[in-house]
Amino acid sequence: MQSRTVAWLMAAMLMAPVAQAAAESPEHAITVRGEATLGVAPDLATINAGVTSRAKTAREASDANNKAMQKVLAALHEGGLADRDVRTEYLSLQPLREDVRNAPDRIVGFQASNTVSVRVRDVARLGAVLDRVIASGANEISGISFSVSDQSKRLDEARAAAVADARRKAEVLAMAAGVGLGRAIRIVEDGGHAPVPYMVRAAAAPSAAIATGEQTLRASVSVTFELKH
Repeated sequence: MQSRTVAWLMAAMLMAPVAQAAAESPEHAITVRGEATLGVAPDLATINAGVTSRAKTAREASDANNKAMQKVLAALHEGGLADRDVRTEYLSLQPLREDVRNAPDRIVGFQASNTVSVRVRDVARLGAVLDRVIASGANEISGISFSVSDQSKRLDEARAAAVADARRKAEVLAMAAGVGLGRAIRIVEDGGHAPVPYMVRAAAAPSAAIATGEQTLRASVSVTFELKH
């Protein structure tokens, strides 16, 4: 009797996951993927601007670099940028070596570099900011990236549109099969919906022409609907 009881308990344990899966995934259901894209004009920009200085001694290179960078920072602040939007990104001081054949390299000078990351909260002012930092002495302008400040809110719009797209597809399939469409019983958001920041290269020249373009936000969901017979 005891062996029969143990066998019954083991069988019940094995059947439990099957029963649970059946409850979670009704037999009369359909799963479709909904997708949506949303074009958004960027309203934030980030640039890297810096100064590289060379001199015979480390002190001379460092002093010259600090003096030049102070002018760049002053120009940014005079242009209305807040302290929170200007951040030191890279700082270095290294020797310059001359390659001498059949002899150890000889130090012929030093190079100092200082780069700051600048966030511009109004992309319409980006060209003016570039002109200002270049005129103040910046001789290193790297990439420019554009982004969307209210990205989460705009992504919510894309998500809602993706769910609506899933329902539209499910209605078409259900109608073709001669059945009715019920409520959504399971929604899973697919990954990879955030955009990659758009990067451009800026020429180190006054009055640089800037094209911000448009970012595309994407949302994708898998939705399971009940079917009504």
